[in-house]
Amino acid sequence: MVNYSIRFTILIVDDQPTNIRVLGEALKNDYQIKMATTGEKALEIAGSEAPPDLILLDILMPGIDGYEVCKRLKQNPKTAKIPVIFITAKNQEEDETKGLSYGAVDYITKPFSIPIVKARAKTHLELKKHRDLLEDLSTLDGLTGIPNRRKFDDYLKMEWKRAVRGSYPVSIIMIDIDYFKLFNDNYGHSAGDDCLKKVAQSLNLASRRPADFIARYGGEEFVGILPNTFIEKAAQFAQRLRHSVEELNISHKFSLINDKITVSLGCAATIPTVKKSYDLLIQNADQALYEAKSKGRNQLQCVGIDPLKKF
Repeated sequence: MVNYSIRFTILIVDDQPTNIRVLGEALKNDYQIKMATTGEKALEIAGSEAPPDLILLDILMPGIDGYEVCKRLKQNPKTAKIPVIFITAKNQEEDETKGLSYGAVDYITKPFSIPIVKARAKTHLELKKHRDLLEDLSTLDGLTGIPNRRKFDDYLKMEWKRAVRGSYPVSIIMIDIDYFKLFNDNYGHSAGDDCLKKVAQSLNLASRRPADFIARYGGEEFVGILPNTFIEKAAQFAQRLRHSVEELNISHKFSLINDKITVSLGCAATIPTVKKSYDLLIQNADQALYEAKSKGRNQLQCVGIDPLKKF
């Protein structure tokens, strides 16, 4: 989820160091400040793993000007949602119209007023915070509070592209609560919901690396994504998930294999390429889960996709 306890970051882009210094001094007590004197550097910072929350962007710069920077930011899905405020000496109505048409949220003319800059920055950061919160909530499962199927799809697409660029493996774990229908039918839907919440949190807490990802896939099924993880390590992680659910000791007297809630897991891994589809990875993990269930449940089955071998 979005963490609102940290300070916002503002990227100041201007080819005049004096302007950057003045704005930086005025804003540094309230925000983390990043600086760039060229459009190319601004795009690099914006597209990094720690992008800014707001960009104060000059228009007249050598090389790539502010209009082109804004245009490229808005064309890139990774940076499109970063609000841009133009700060520029160009003060004609057509200049402002052009800037806004490229996707800027505001326009401040030079010489700028520090109180105005602060007020505009605060307003647009507050708006961004609320937009991020709404978007964050839309990707969470309403019952369990962990990421939902939509977020899983987005995260897998993102990690798949990264893995293609870096030539590293991606593993997926499909997880299904054993005989959950019998649990629901005999203990009631309220108990079933409580069970799903506890299992979800157990799976989530078992994830140790920041990049590891657990989501509710649907019904009593969950899914995990492990970037940069070969099948052997994924199998170890999956077994940890299985044990974490067992250790909840949720009574299930109607289970056909145990007296408490257990899970079956299917794991698959591959090294993505531009010719592969992540749909095949999901299908293989799902097939491995089917094998785990058909072989008695409360167990893990794994498979690697060429060039990885079966575990």
